[in-house]
Amino acid sequence: METVLKNYDLGKLNIVTIASHSSLQILRGIKRYGLGTVAVAKPGLGWFYRRFSFIDRVIEVDLSNLEQLANDLVKDNSILIPHGSYVEYVGWRRALSMPIPTFGNRYLIEWEADQRKKMRLLEYAGIPIPKSFNEPALVDRPVIVKLSGAKGGRGYFIAKDAADLASKLSGVNVGDDYIIQEYVIGVPAYYHYFGSKVYDRVELFGMDLRYESNVDGRTFNLTEPTFVVVGNIPVVLRESLLPIVQKYGEDFSRAVSELVPPGMIGPYSLESIIKDDLSIVVFEFSGRIVAGTNVYMGVGSPYSVLYFNEPMDMGERIAHEIVNAAKMGKLNEVLT
Repeated sequence: METVLKNYDLGKLNIVTIASHSSLQILRGIKRYGLGTVAVAKPGLGWFYRRFSFIDRVIEVDLSNLEQLANDLVKDNSILIPHGSYVEYVGWRRALSMPIPTFGNRYLIEWEADQRKKMRLLEYAGIPIPKSFNEPALVDRPVIVKLSGAKGGRGYFIAKDAADLASKLSGVNVGDDYIIQEYVIGVPAYYHYFGSKVYDRVELFGMDLRYESNVDGRTFNLTEPTFVVVGNIPVVLRESLLPIVQKYGEDFSRAVSELVPPGMIGPYSLESIIKDDLSIVVFEFSGRIVAGTNVYMGVGSPYSVLYFNEPMDMGERIAHEIVNAAKMGKLNEVLT
């Protein structure tokens, strides 16, 4: 990556991302900072992204052939921004070897794709996590079964006890990797952070709730709850919770620095349940931008004003980091 960067014209950087998930927010923010923008769309979807003037170029390609674009993108001084659709459609193995300089810590994508490695990293950080069960027969409370990968909650299900779990596991495909976790009672909250190499700090940037079908739908007890994410809802937490949310974000960043070098770079998220005693249990992380940041696209996070005295969304925050890292000769520190 450092060899590739030596040949880059830093005055003509282009930012490329998969046309899905949070790409509109990313590319809009990037264009506001004067950089070039490229959206890589699945065949048949390019028409939608060509409607927006802040996207300079739309490339339609089957994502199984993404590597074929690498040489041309590198010649155009491109930097890749990963997000949830990239993680899911491209996969962590290809993400590790993708021959395009990538904003953030690409090596964290491997950890994100494995539910057990996820929990290991959170536990190493000293962050409270739900109890996990390696043996279904040992389950003695309500649990949630989660498949590995960035599937947006697809395939997750709840079981009330060991017998209910055994019945439902019979419908899971052989070979699917999953984890069985205690179902923690409380309200969900998903926190957005930004690990900055330019300012050497972790910024608490926002939070959201997920709107999930059909656990949040009008099911009237007619079907089992499912957890496919269909949207996000903005949240502002009571201020007394912010210090512990900030601490967990910083603890996680330190753990990543120790276990997954070169450490936390750019946006990431911790996903939690807040219990009625106001304790917080974290059950997931995302090591890149999350779609929940779309709730303040164009308006700016209410927390961004605490750092910059002006509203900024996460796409703009990414652009701010890239532009200033380039000016300071630190671009290699924010790319992998």
